Amino acid sequence: MLEILKRPNPLALGAAATGIRRAAVIGAGSMGAGIAAQFANAGIEVDLLDIPGPDGGPRNAPAEGGVARQVKVHGFMGASGPGRVTPGNTVDDLDRLAEADWIVEAIVERLDIKRALYARIETVRKPGCIVSSNTSTIPRAALVAGMGEAFARDFIITHFFNPPRVMQLVEIVAGPENDPALVARAHAACEAVLGKTVVDCRDTPGFIANRIGCFWMAAAALEAKRLGLTVEQADAVHGAFGIPRTGVFGLFDLVGIDLVPQVWASLMKTLPEADEIHLFNLPADPTFTALIAAGRFGRKSGGGFFRLTPEKKKEALDLATGEYRPEQPVVPASLPGGGRDLGAMVDAEGPLGAYAWAVLSTVLSYAAAHGPEIAGDVGAIDTAMELGYAWRKGPFALGDAYGAKKVAERLAAEGRPVPDLVAKAVAEGGFYESGRPLTMSGGHQEHAPSAAPLSIARLKAKGAPIAGNGAASLWDMGEGVACLELHTKMNSFAPEVMDILEETIALAGSRFRALVLGNDDPRAFSAGADLSFILGMLKGDDRGTLDTYITRNQHLFLRLKYAPVPVVAAMHGFALGGGCEFALHADAIVAHAELTAGLPEISVGLIPAWGGCTQLLLRAAALDPAATPAEIAARVFATIFPALKSASAEQARE
Repeated sequence: MLEILKRPNPLALGAAATGIRRAAVIGAGSMGAGIAAQFANAGIEVDLLDIPGPDGGPRNAPAEGGVARQVKVHGFMGASGPGRVTPGNTVDDLDRLAEADWIVEAIVERLDIKRALYARIETVRKPGCIVSSNTSTIPRAALVAGMGEAFARDFIITHFFNPPRVMQLVEIVAGPENDPALVARAHAACEAVLGKTVVDCRDTPGFIANRIGCFWMAAAALEAKRLGLTVEQADAVHGAFGIPRTGVFGLFDLVGIDLVPQVWASLMKTLPEADEIHLFNLPADPTFTALIAAGRFGRKSGGGFFRLTPEKKKEALDLATGEYRPEQPVVPASLPGGGRDLGAMVDAEGPLGAYAWAVLSTVLSYAAAHGPEIAGDVGAIDTAMELGYAWRKGPFALGDAYGAKKVAERLAAEGRPVPDLVAKAVAEGGFYESGRPLTMSGGHQEHAPSAAPLSIARLKAKGAPIAGNGAASLWDMGEGVACLELHTKMNSFAPEVMDILEETIALAGSRFRALVLGNDDPRAFSAGADLSFILGMLKGDDRGTLDTYITRNQHLFLRLKYAPVPVVAAMHGFALGGGCEFALHADAIVAHAELTAGLPEISVGLIPAWGGCTQLLLRAAALDPAATPAEIAARVFATIFPALKSASAEQARE
């Protein structure tokens, strides 16, 4: 056990495999410092440089401030993270870049300042070091213009999204002169080290996510005004698209309406007049200009399209009058299809259906018309929108959900152009066929490029489980390895789960030689015991059944611990209470970095009853053999009694 607890950080091993042992980030704003924190989270030493502090003050104050802000906003996954970041400044400490395997520039979006910095970087960096910019607006070709051949070969764009710890997407832009091996190394490092999903983009304005996302926000806002919807109605309609509850107007309030003159105006300035974004001129819209002139920028200023009165009552902006009025919440049940059925919403009569069709058809047509210039296949665009803007499905997946043929027919009936890509989708059977995305040149990819290497879904596609019921299943993963999957609500431990666990233990060593505990549910490894089941027994004063239930689970978890095969828990999401106890009985735990684990039973008046207390005592004793039993018990009590939960896997290890 001690050997397991003291193993090196597996992310650090991934860093060594990709050749990224030390990084440097220049620019200590929210993005730069956040990127530096994510490198530190991966176990990588990183230099964070910014301009020197004001005369007479500490020279490294801006960089130190960046680290402090990341601590405050939880950019670091554990207490050791800040210690891996070495602050400095670009005047005194530029020579430190010579040790970096990857240098990330995240300074102000001004081409002249970036180029001047690159010229200085080129004098100190080592050959083959990756140099990347986090720019979101400046094309790569403009950034490397006038730079040497060696610099251009090693320079790419790596566009992270804010906050870097949380947002999974990284857009990579490479050029024809790039060394393919260097680009592949950056891909591998983003994925295996920093835990991101990479999307390859063409070198075009806004890349993918912001190009499509900004167009959607502009079109959705102005179409709502044109069709006479309220802000509440417009945001509610987007629920059928699988777009977060903010909708579009709530999202403007979240990101800041004051960004419109910067981001949207910059995009419109860069894109040709023929680009459809000019039809939705957000910076010139009277509603937006009035809000900006009044300092109503959204949440950051206390009001935008929505605001709270001093009495904490929510108000919404009337798009017709420009005045605030009491919020008029939209009940999902009152919407077509209950507000969650895309087809019902888009096909509905009246302004809500007209708005849903306007948004779907306009955004899908834009993505289809410009897709070939920004990406290689529809999957890249969908992934960028799903991860960059938190859509449940990207525009092309939405097109398939509604029907590519129906989209084409409605566009033609309205006398609107049918983009070539939409016509290809109709001919090819959809934007996706068996999970394979349509390429921009026609035909589907042989394999979906972002397919997971192994998943329960893939195992299910191969056939029936070894054993299973409505609560859990045992799957054959191949090569003598089995996977025990819980599939109750939040993967909680209903009694039926224990039936399959008992059957699984009985088959260990004969039917399989190793066992994984895991599932595909992104929310939870397991939220623990089924509290409603326990409450039912308490209300019925059925203490005998409750005792039997608890005792049986204690014994089964111990039998799992001493099973004749190695057991590995693949923890992710929530692993709380009985779910955490379940994993603590495994021989080893492989955890997703963003793990919420702990034994919070005390918060609902219970005590961990399935061996969690014992397993924590054993771990505490193994880590400090010199401690007395009372000292060990006190440390474990200090974890269980406050109902502590980790905010990351690193905190869980600590």
